Amino acid sequence: MSEPYNVLFLCTGNSARSILAEAILNRVGAGKFKAYSAGSHPKGEVHPYALQLLKSLNYDTSFARSKDWQGFAVPGAPEMNFVFTVCDNAAEESCPVWPGQPMTAHWGVPDPAAVEGTEAEKHLAFAEAYRMLNNRISIFVSLPINAVDKLALQKRLDEIGRNLPKAG
Repeated sequence: MSEPYNVLFLCTGNSARSILAEAILNRVGAGKFKAYSAGSHPKGEVHPYALQLLKSLNYDTSFARSKDWQGFAVPGAPEMNFVFTVCDNAAEESCPVWPGQPMTAHWGVPDPAAVEGTEAEKHLAFAEAYRMLNNRISIFVSLPINAVDKLALQKRLDEIGRNLPKAG
């Protein structure tokens, strides 16, 4: 494969989970994958706790901005190979038609921005969302994408979202 696989992570606000997923995949899948993120109703800014967490883990956060998913469904937009929803609300919405018919899966993660409580509890929620996404993405990048048929690959993608990845 000469071109990296394009992956779009979707959430409603594109301010926390999808931003974290974009950062993680661009780090662990560098060269093999190019990640993007977007939201159905973007908040217009990235959640400060998401930025703080990424910076604490030595991520360059200059990429991070909240953007509308419609921008990825227009002519000239990068053609996606995979589209993953990371929040339940986005998974239930009618998504645009993505050019290239990408494979899709739902990898729902609880919304850390919705957590109420102490500052420590809120930061912990972001760390937990990061951990869940990092685990799923690490499994995803290790899949033999070129070596399995589309039906088998779709099954594996769905398993990752259900936290039931099978070995091998």
